[in-house]
Amino acid sequence: MGAADNKPRVDFPGSSPWVLAVGGTHINVSGERIASEVVWNDSDSDGGATGGGVSTLFPKPNWQDQVNVPANYQGHSGRGIPDVAITASPQAGYEVFVAGQKLIFGGGTGATPLWGGLIALINQGLGHNVGYINPVLYTKLGPAGVLHGVTEGNNGVRGAKGYSAGPGWNATAGWGSPDGRKLLQAFRSLGADTQ
Repeated sequence: MGAADNKPRVDFPGSSPWVLAVGGTHINVSGERIASEVVWNDSDSDGGATGGGVSTLFPKPNWQDQVNVPANYQGHSGRGIPDVAITASPQAGYEVFVAGQKLIFGGGTGATPLWGGLIALINQGLGHNVGYINPVLYTKLGPAGVLHGVTEGNNGVRGAKGYSAGPGWNATAGWGSPDGRKLLQAFRSLGADTQ
């Protein structure tokens, strides 16, 4: 969000069309299963919220032509982010050890490397790198429902409206969160399309 005018903004490098932009979710777990997943927005408890929105700098890439990217705050079309999402709320948090102490943290600091690690495991499982996945994500994987859609919540904070989740791609959680096995199988079925 813009500091001075509360206009929703997206930042570089996430807004670059050459980047896989990762949004954040908040999960509730029951046993070892995810019971629910919504857009990460802990702003009512002085926490953070996921980014997301529409670029004022980068135009909408052609691989986003089939999704409903809303107009940015200037009323223009632009690159919509995020592309995907994963748990990021510190309230559900990642448990890490730093200097021998257990800490719980969240945000993009945990979400983005988790997606990076998942893609590395997919590369290993395929025996080759999937490379630049954004076009395949928008034309095949997303529309096929390979990711878990996040359809509830918003990223509005401190008086700025933000964007709301909904079916399909949205400017808070992208296409949604992954099921690693399902995503690996989808890439396997695409074969040469990702090489």
